[in-house]
Amino acid sequence: MKLKIKKGDTVQVISGKLEDKGKRGEVIRVILAEHRVVVQGVNLRTKHQRRVQMRTGRQINPGRIRFEAPIDVSNVMLVCPKCNQPTRVGIQRDENGLHRVCKKCEALID
Repeated sequence: MKLKIKKGDTVQVISGKLEDKGKRGEVIRVILAEHRVVVQGVNLRTKHQRRVQMRTGRQINPGRIRFEAPIDVSNVMLVCPKCNQPTRVGIQRDENGLHRVCKKCEALID
């Protein structure tokens, strides 16, 4: 199934943890098989990394690593670049192909 959110889009979190709800961020990665997206600055996790010796002789430094974990695509809404509001996305077909359209102001998204 194809998602209506792509890498580089600005989205707003509409449900989930209280500290993340209402935040806006850019989509860093889309995981199509799991219907999840990684949003910059949202759903931050801490991983305690120990020192690891690689086969090439390089070492990974120990410490706490903060990273963005994936969230479900149903918990985010695309922010329209024209009206700057979270909106649902429609698909419009013309002779040039398919285009994403804002449902509120009917502007082309890309």
